[in-house]
Amino acid sequence: MSTHRTHVTIIGAGLGGLTLARVLHLHGIPATVHEAEASPTARAQGGLLDIHDYNGQLALEAAGLMDAFRSIVLEGREAMRILAPDGGVLYEEADDGTGGRPEAPRGELRRILLDSLPAGTVRWGRKVTGARSLGAGRHEVTFADGSSETTELLVGADGAWSRVRPLLSSATPAYTGKSVFETYVYDAATRHPDTAKAVGAGMMIALTPEREIFAHREQDDVLHAYVGITEPEEWFDALDLSDPARARARVAEEFHGWAPELTALITESEGAPKLRRLHALPHGHRWERVPGVTLLGDAAHLAPPNGEGANLAMLDGADLAAAVAAHPGDVEAALAAYEETMFVRSAETHGADDGDHPLAELVDALHSAGGTDTPNNAEVRSTHP
Repeated sequence: MSTHRTHVTIIGAGLGGLTLARVLHLHGIPATVHEAEASPTARAQGGLLDIHDYNGQLALEAAGLMDAFRSIVLEGREAMRILAPDGGVLYEEADDGTGGRPEAPRGELRRILLDSLPAGTVRWGRKVTGARSLGAGRHEVTFADGSSETTELLVGADGAWSRVRPLLSSATPAYTGKSVFETYVYDAATRHPDTAKAVGAGMMIALTPEREIFAHREQDDVLHAYVGITEPEEWFDALDLSDPARARARVAEEFHGWAPELTALITESEGAPKLRRLHALPHGHRWERVPGVTLLGDAAHLAPPNGEGANLAMLDGADLAAAVAAHPGDVEAALAAYEETMFVRSAETHGADDGDHPLAELVDALHSAGGTDTPNNAEVRSTHP
């Protein structure tokens, strides 16, 4: 175990920031995580994540948490169906237990990481209002409660609208041209059997160039869907989400002619659809080395959803911790080594932001083939969001 005692200040208790804190802890390097949320249960943590064997699982191995991760994996959820808008099956793949992308609830994964840290590592209710350089690689972070903290190694793991990023870059996230509505259908097998059958055992995908529905089968007979619509932000501004029934009906209008078992993921969902506007940083976003500060995850390389965001954030955290441990007493060498790898990996993984869905070409090919002459599993999995 390293005797290096650089104290690391991490902003954000998402999966990336917590992985960083955990791997630092294993190397004997103290860290404090500041999180704006009031507690671990302050808000829902989202749905299922497929944790890949080539990035997210590598981070969990570095964190010594693979056994704990396996305990929360939902069996059978790697099954996948690709449907045409009329409900016809274009491609279907069962979960045979040999895939490298097991699905687990995001909230449970976050809990495992939190439980692995020493008490007091995460400080809740610490909303950052600003950060400034003090020179010589030191920075001061100020919080909404009026307090502040000075650190010699500051890490922004604080997501799309990072308060730390301006120390390194003037880039800000831009609207991608697409937004998604998040919906939930409960008691699916008994109340909505046709929709439950359409979704299948794991993930279901149906899309056209400007409209798409992704759905996961989650625990307790819940179907969790992401309904994507490509329109300017003004289109979404005009929606009245305060009237759930009207909002559901208006969103469903955009899927006129789609099979009712698919549109039921909108019309039969509970409450108003939750609107998520999608933003991204410029492809290949990077910065010149600034002493004493760096970024990870969405704060560094926010991109449209492609199934890689959480995985990359965790691997960023593990790699940064390993770099700090490998360069005791030399923060700048550690950050330079980490950033060199991170910049290349994020650019290669996210690809150019050309506005196309990563599955669009595959779906077009399946349509052309009549839905039966499918590509091999490796090709499908490589584009699985």
